[in-house]
Amino acid sequence: MKRSLLPFTRPVFLSLFLLLSCNQNPGSPDPDSKNEPRKLPAAFKDYWFAGQAEITSYELRQARYGEYRDGHAVLVYVTEPFRPDQQVKADESHPDNIQVLKLNRVKKFITGIYPYSIMTSIFYPIFNRQHAIKLSTSVQEWCGHVYTQLNNRSAYEIESHSYFEKEGDQKLRLQKIPMEDELWTQLRMDPSELPTGNFQMLPSLEYIRLRHKELKAYAATATLTRDGDLSVYELQYPELERSLRIEFDTAFPFAIDNWSDTYRSGFGPDAKQMTTTAKRIKTLKTAYWQKNGIKDVILRDSLGL
Repeated sequence: MKRSLLPFTRPVFLSLFLLLSCNQNPGSPDPDSKNEPRKLPAAFKDYWFAGQAEITSYELRQARYGEYRDGHAVLVYVTEPFRPDQQVKADESHPDNIQVLKLNRVKKFITGIYPYSIMTSIFYPIFNRQHAIKLSTSVQEWCGHVYTQLNNRSAYEIESHSYFEKEGDQKLRLQKIPMEDELWTQLRMDPSELPTGNFQMLPSLEYIRLRHKELKAYAATATLTRDGDLSVYELQYPELERSLRIEFDTAFPFAIDNWSDTYRSGFGPDAKQMTTTAKRIKTLKTAYWQKNGIKDVILRDSLGL
């Protein structure tokens, strides 16, 4: 697997990307085994360690059951202390705590009479180049709900629970490979570390659940290019007939502008290729956990929600 570098506009970040660029060719040791440290520039620390979260709202057009549904998506990024042994957010100071960049990716849309709510959480280490330490995805709708959690230990340990008989309760272990869900935090850290070329990847847990696909690695091809002020990461899964395109700001802090996800929507002979899209509305930096009063509801208006 090859890594590609973009001509980023800020010299300090260009030098950082050159320093941190990591070629992970097929058959090379997994990055987790290297545990290489990551040095961060002052601008990164000023932005992400200011005691605030970055909240960005998106206009969502979700393909579901062969039709398009209007809704909204929200990406909530925040840094927080994490207990690597228990793989949970740390409640108090501990010498073994590490810092992670956490993303809660939320989608809400309506299908006919009933609503969908989807949330994926990604916990990505800040000061080393390991894979995401933990992923989880939950999908709730009136038929029931499903939940999948991946813990990065000696291998990927996965537990999945579903109300569908064929999926039910599952436990499995997978070897460590790039994960689609971690891309959303990885590109905010250092886009030049995004995997490119041909490789094996674990698709997003959301996609696996919505399309009832097997939890396993799939062959993928990815490219990273620059298109003016935006950079574009494109991911293809030939076996799944699926492609993901993420457009993000070329300059730090590499905010995600929009994305599109193309795959077969619907089931049986009526399934057809459709594209889910999300377009940025507004970004707000705030300590949202402190904004829980009735007077704070107005902040949702500022996000277009």
